[in-house]
Order: sequence, then C-alpha cells, then structure tokens
Amino acid sequence: MKKYVVNKCLNLIRKYRNISNNEEAVIRYGLEGIYLTITKTIVILIIAAILGYFIESIIFTIIYALLRSFSFGIHAKKSWMCWISSIIIFVLIPIIAKEIIINFYIKYIIGIIGAILIFKNSPADTEKRPIVNSKRRLRLKITSTIIALIYFTLTIIINDQFISNCFIYSILLQNILISRFTYKLFNLPYNNYLTYLKSHPELNNL
Repeated sequence: MKKYVVNKCLNLIRKYRNISNNEEAVIRYGLEGIYLTITKTIVILIIAAILGYFIESIIFTIIYALLRSFSFGIHAKKSWMCWISSIIIFVLIPIIAKEIIINFYIKYIIGIIGAILIFKNSPADTEKRPIVNSKRRLRLKITSTIIALIYFTLTIIINDQFISNCFIYSILLQNILISRFTYKLFNLPYNNYLTYLKSHPELNNL
C-alpha cells in the first residue's frame, strides 16, 4: 500500500515538473515518511480510542512533539520497532500519565536534571540526518532547553494531574531518546554531525 501511494504521488509531481533521479530519491524518502507518520497516527488514535484514552493520547502527543521537534533524538532502525515504540509512547504513556500520581519532589528532580541533560545532549541527530550547521545546533539546543524549563515550570504550577504528568513525562522520555546510552544500546552512531564533518571538512566553518 505504501509503495502504491508513494508512486501515485510521484507520478502526480512528474506531471507538473521534471525531476532528476536524485530529486526523486529525496522526494520519495519524504513521501514515505509522511505516509508512515499518517498511518501510524491513525492506528495509534484508534487504539487509544478503543482503550478510552483518545483525548489523553492527543494531548500527550502535542506536548511531547513540541519538545521532540527541537531536540530530535533516536529513530527506530526497523519499521516494526517504530510501530511498537510509537504505541508505547503515544498510548501507554498517556495511560500511565492519567492513572499514576507522581510525587511532587520526584517531578522536581526529574524536571531540573532533565532540563540540564537536554541542554547537554540536544540536538541529538541521526546518521541519515546529521545536523552540521553549528549555529542551527546552538539554536536548537537553546530552544529545547527553554521548552524543557517551561515544561518543568508548568509541571509544578498546574493543578491538573494528567497535564502536569504529560509535561514531566515528555522531559523524561526525551532525555531517554537523546541519551548516548540509548544510541549505544540500539547500536546506533551518536553525534553523527561530527562523523559527517570529518568526511566533509569544507563544512567545518558552517
């Protein structure tokens, strides 16, 4: 199904402009990513709805996605691994956030340490998408840290237990996904921009 949809989209693009083989490869990669994101989102929301946590799943997804979009992090190597991890993150965690009460002091510790580690480790890139521009990396690092600090503050002052938990779980989860240890656990290269710059020294001044 994925191949059919992607090929249909490519055929439509070719009707309006000529694309080279390299451009087609890039567009195909992007279309596949969009397709997988949409299909996973639909399936995850259906599962969440069946379990009675549809709204909770949406709320957590929005909160977490904002932090993730600036600090990045590990990506699954296999499609099935991506499906399992996505269901755990966007279905199981919202359920835990809804049902389990976290001690105020534990939130405080997670929030402070989490913000420090996000400043230290973000943005965490991938082998396919190394973030080589030093100014962009700095902007992403600062923005990620600011978001983490805002989340920590909201965690402390918001009375709604579920929303408060969503913020603190987002900080905790993202720290796991940008950790050097997690990359090593799944046998994935860390600090990929350094490897890329070694093979492209002309980009070192970016």
